Amino acid sequence: MKKHMLSALVGAALIGALSSSAAAAANPFSDVPRDHWAYDAVTQLAADGVVEGYGDGTYRGDRSITRYEMAQMTARAMAKGDLSASDRALVDRLAAEFADELNNLGVRVSNLERNADMVKWEGELRYVYLSYRDERRDGTTDKHNTNMLQVRLLPNAEINKNWRVKARLTGTTALAKDQAGNVALSYLYADGNYGKLRLQFGKMSHFWSYSDDGLVADSWFSGAIATYGSKVKVMAEAGRWNMKSAHVGISGYVPAGGDTSNHQGIGIDYANGKLQAGVAYRRWEADTFRLLPQYRRNGTSNRASIWSVGGKYSFTKNVALAARFAENTEADNYNRSYNFQLNYKGSNTKDPGSWGAYVAYRRLGGYSTLMPTYEIHRQTYKTPVHDGEFGTKGWVVGGSFAPMMNTNIDVGYFHGKSLNTGKSAETLYTRVQMFW
Repeated sequence: MKKHMLSALVGAALIGALSSSAAAAANPFSDVPRDHWAYDAVTQLAADGVVEGYGDGTYRGDRSITRYEMAQMTARAMAKGDLSASDRALVDRLAAEFADELNNLGVRVSNLERNADMVKWEGELRYVYLSYRDERRDGTTDKHNTNMLQVRLLPNAEINKNWRVKARLTGTTALAKDQAGNVALSYLYADGNYGKLRLQFGKMSHFWSYSDDGLVADSWFSGAIATYGSKVKVMAEAGRWNMKSAHVGISGYVPAGGDTSNHQGIGIDYANGKLQAGVAYRRWEADTFRLLPQYRRNGTSNRASIWSVGGKYSFTKNVALAARFAENTEADNYNRSYNFQLNYKGSNTKDPGSWGAYVAYRRLGGYSTLMPTYEIHRQTYKTPVHDGEFGTKGWVVGGSFAPMMNTNIDVGYFHGKSLNTGKSAETLYTRVQMFW
């Protein structure tokens, strides 16, 4: 890269903000005349001690320099701890550009990149098409299509080297009705990391365990999570869970007069090489948390006590087998769920053209799978009068493909039966995601 091309980047970023103060700065470089287009930016950076030039008093802006030389200058600028906000922003951009060269020089850029912006925004545009068909008990057939467009905005703010604040804003549009809903705050929490210890406080997702991988509850609750360990992790959480917003009750539990339950959970995960495994216990309880009388065990009516165990083994880098099982010890029926899944490869949004496929057999009992991550089954949890409200079982085949950078397409097909009626049920699912 030519030095004057770098000057263009420097000048465009700083000339407007720094021109007034740079005019008063002395020109330290004999080969940068006052009428040079980058004069203000160069002299200000030199005055701030960010750019030092060469020992002979020249900037050498008209000769070609190597990326290695530019990385050396950037490294010297990174070592300065008293830069102004505008100078620091410029140095951060240079460090990102010359990250490989800086790493070769032994200069770590991870901390610099982490502090480049105190607040970072990521996002996702998501399109979902879901079509399901279920046979009712009376012999009629229920058909329904979902055609949804969603935007997710994810601010991530750095508080200090240990703490961040994370959030997600979600806006949804029903395309068939051309009807947009309100933008909702899905979660908001503080996330602290101290080596092997991680602490989270606020409204956040349940801890993610190898034991169930979203089989039990892929939802958000208000409270706290503590995680400790690396290869072996111990996780504990406690707080309040809004059952109505998570569609609980459609799977058998009924929020009568109130929507929120007390919640506690604990889990242990292990990961080493090809093997991942875990066990977890979760409990929800509320005076208004009713288990339908015909499915109670030992007269208990206001609790869900769910154990889960499972794991995944990777035979090769492309082939992995996962098995998960969950049971609600408070219920006598619809109380067991499991998922056996064989994965081949997988798509990667940073690797256009990558793809993956899977086949699975799942049984989702309504009293042990309160809010699963498997969207292809969720229609049975969203229609309370539906015959399939207590869950489904059957085969799923699916795949994923990354057609271009930061884009992913998922497709899936489920064919099985309602646990309640034994009648057939099938779903076609498509999801397109674009990330930034």
